[in-house]
Order: sequence, then structure tokens, then C-alpha cells
Amino acid sequence: MTEQRQKSHSILVQGSILAAASLTVRFIGMLYRIPMTAILGETAIGYYSVAFDFYDIALLLSSYSLPLAVSKLVSARVVQGQHKNARRVFMLALLFGLCVGSIAMCVTYFGAEYYARIIGQKGVVLPLQVLAPTILVFSVMGVIRGYFQGYGNMVPTAISQIIEQIINAGVSVAASYLLLRHYVGDPDRLSYGAAGGTLGTFSGAVASFLSLIVIYAIYHKAFSRLIANERELSAENASDTSERPLHVLRLIILTVIPVVVSQTVYQLSGMVDTLVFNRVLDAKGFDETIRASWGGIFSGKYKLLTNVPVAVASALGTAIVPGLIAEYVRGHKQAMREKVGVAVKFNMIIAFPCMVGIAVLSGPILRMLRFWTDMNPLARNMLQLGSVGIVLFSFSTLTNGILQGINKLYVPVVHSAIALVIHACVLYVMLRCTELNAYALMFCNVLFAFIVCVLNWRSVGKYLDYKQEIRTTFLMPLSASVFMGVSSRCLYDCLHLKFSASVSCVCAILFAVPVYFAALVALKGVTKEELLRMPKGNILVKILTKCKLLR
Repeated sequence: MTEQRQKSHSILVQGSILAAASLTVRFIGMLYRIPMTAILGETAIGYYSVAFDFYDIALLLSSYSLPLAVSKLVSARVVQGQHKNARRVFMLALLFGLCVGSIAMCVTYFGAEYYARIIGQKGVVLPLQVLAPTILVFSVMGVIRGYFQGYGNMVPTAISQIIEQIINAGVSVAASYLLLRHYVGDPDRLSYGAAGGTLGTFSGAVASFLSLIVIYAIYHKAFSRLIANERELSAENASDTSERPLHVLRLIILTVIPVVVSQTVYQLSGMVDTLVFNRVLDAKGFDETIRASWGGIFSGKYKLLTNVPVAVASALGTAIVPGLIAEYVRGHKQAMREKVGVAVKFNMIIAFPCMVGIAVLSGPILRMLRFWTDMNPLARNMLQLGSVGIVLFSFSTLTNGILQGINKLYVPVVHSAIALVIHACVLYVMLRCTELNAYALMFCNVLFAFIVCVLNWRSVGKYLDYKQEIRTTFLMPLSASVFMGVSSRCLYDCLHLKFSASVSCVCAILFAVPVYFAALVALKGVTKEELLRMPKGNILVKILTKCKLLR
């Protein structure tokens, strides 16, 4: 295996570790939503979801940008052997994270009532105030994760994410139940119940932070050894590459700002959706309970389920940045193009079957998760019609990471801003002029991702002189996914004649996985060489060879 193939393999391995953790986290998230939704009901889940819209923006401004920014700066220094400067970036980033995290925490806590008045849902205040301290925890935690990621190590991030979600799940369900029970008869009972859910988020963040502290203590000697070796080399060569603290802090700020703006604009669509949706439907006579219920279905069911496979794209986007930065510093443009091609193809191999699977099994999945207990078809229809958003958001998320990895930090900002404006205008018109109501949220959510996809695709091609291969990257995974979808749905319908929806759905999903990969290999959508690059690819090749699907 050549050096370049080893690097591509490393990206897939590290990306797969993070993707596996992200999928585990999302799966746990779906599982605990089952009892929490049953406990709280649609209205309180609506409060919970709307509180997270504001919280996500505050978190983006203070925390979400830090892992990527720190990873980017650390990676650029590690590839040059400047471990001391990498440590300096880490320490100053911690200081920066503490400052911006504290500010964001205060703004969220004291601005909760104002936000609730703007969107017309007073039940959002308490859950949002409970969430506020979580922002500070994530700010510091994001810096530690970014430091490890800059060294190409995604394991600490993966472990901390899983711990975070396990604690989050347990506390969220228990606190929601206990608070609802304690405040029976109180007019703000549903708000207290939603606050129980957000208390779980804070508890999970604290547990995750403590786990990272332990992991960092384990790795501390290794980091110190690298710095000591660098000092010895500097003494021998009589050279000093130390960067001034103010210079490093300036770089951190200049790197964080475009990433913050890009991710904020990218995620701002959820907050804009809530604002426009509540304002327009309030003017049309729909009361707060109905609006919160529809918003809860959109955020707590449609977005929750479609965001699970998008976690793979987010993980690959995170994993590819250090590698792209290293090649960018070396000036290896061909190596950058190869990394992009591998990441995009691997991403689409996962995204297409998820899209088709959720579309054809939307009803059974909702029943299995106890998310569909009545005859309201809204959630099922949203998943069927909006499942294409899985592929669009996966591709747009990954290409955002690619553009940031090649130092085009402001390009995703412009693209997301354009998409946001178009998306908001179309949403307003659809809500005012049609009776689509909650369906308008789903359609415009897909539209936003589509616009970003098109613009990002053009820019990646322009800046890397990159031409995306279409047939095996898109058409073959789509064809194999359609075959898989038809087969798994037929199996479900046959099994459901004798077994429950849950048993039939699980069997159909388990059946779908080998059918998809067999179809993909039969259509020559993936080669033996590409399979070997994937995690545990040698095992896949042996199985497919024995089944005579691969030579």
C-alpha cells in the first residue's frame, strides 16, 4: 500500500471511529426520545426543541467552531514538527473558550425571556435557562477535542461523545418524569418537564468533560515527550520557531470567526424556521399548543431521524480537515483531490441507502420507536417526502469541511447566507399562501441543503481543480439503494402478516444491509481496492469473494 493510500485509509479509519461514535450517540438519542416523548407529549417536546434552536446558535458562536479551529491550527504546526506551538495554541484556545463560553452562557440565561416573547412561546424560558451553563462546559471541552483531532486522533472525541449521551439519556428521562410529577396542577408544568430534558444535556456535558480530563492526563506524557524532542532539535540547530502568544491568539480569533459565522449561518435556518413559522401561523389563528406540537414533530421526529445518517458526513468532515491542512501546507494538490474523492464516495455509499431506507420504512420505523401512536400521518409523510435531505445535508456538511480544510473559510459563509435568505423567503410565501403548514418547514429544510450543495460543489471544483466522478459515486449507490428499498419493503410487508411491526422492521433493516452491499458490488459501484481502504475492508473482501460477488 502506497503512502498516499495509507493516508486515505487513515482518514477513513479515523472518520469511521468518529462516525461510529456519532451514530451510537444518535441511536441512543432516538431511544431515549421514545420514553421522553411519551412522558412529555408533543407540546412539551415542542418547547424542548425550540429551546434547542436558540441554544444551538449560542453553542455555535462559542463552542462548535472551536474543535475545528483548534484542529486546523494544531494540525498545521504538527506537520511541521512544531509541537510546542501546538501546545501554545491549545492553552490560549482554552482561555479564549472560557471567555466566549461565559459570555454566551450569560446571554442565553438572561435573554431566554426575550427570546420567548419574540417567538411567542413562554414555555421555552425555563428549559433554555437550564441549558445555559452547558455552553460554558462545551466551550472548554471543544478545545480539548480539537487538540486531539489536530494530532489525527478521534478516539477521545468518540469516547467522550458516547459517555455524554449515555448520561444525557438517563438524566433526561428521569428528570422529565420527576418534574412533571412534582408540578402536577402547575400552569407551567409542561415547561418544567421540558427543563428536565435539558437538565440531562447539562449532566451529559459535565460527564463528558470529566472523561476528557482523564484522557488528557493519560496522553500528557506523550505530548510532553514530543515537545522535549523538539527542544533538543532546536538546540542542535540553534533555531527557535516559538510563536508569540499575541500572534497565536490573533490566529485563533481569525480562524474561529469565519468558522463561527459559517456554522452559525448554516444552522441559523432552524431558528429562522421557528420564528417565521410561529409568527405566520399565529397571524392565521393557530394557537401555541398546535404550533408547538407541529414544531415538535418536525424537530423531534423528522429532523431527529434524518440527522442520524448525516452524523457520518459530520464525522468525515471533521476527520478530513487535519489531513487536508497537512497536504495544503506541503502544497500537494493531487493528494488533496484524492482525499476529497475518497471522502465523498464513502459518504454517498452511506447516505443513499439511508435515504431510501427511511423513505420506504418510515411508518414502520416510527411505530418501532413509538413515535407514531395515533393516526396523524404528518411525521411519516415528512420522512417519506423529505428523506432526500439526508443526501443533500450529508454532501453539504462534508463539502463545508473540505472548503474549510483548504483555507477557504469564508466560502461556506457566503453559500449558507445565500441559502438562508432564499429559504426564509420561500418559507414565508409557502406559509402565507398555502395550507402546507408543517410540511413547508420540511420542504424549505431540503431547499436550504440543496442550494448549499450546488454552491459548495462548484467551489470545490474551482479551488481544487476537482471533477467529481458521477457514475460510481452517485448513480451506482442510488441504484443499489432503490433495489435494497424495494426488497426490504416487500420483506416487511410479508413478515408483518404474522409478526409485529417492530420485529418485521428490524428484520427488514438487517436484510437490507447485505442486499445493498451485494447490489453495489454487483453493479461495480465499488472496487476491491476501495473496499480494502475502508475499515475492516479485508473482512468485507473475504466475505464477498466467498459469495462470488467479488473476484
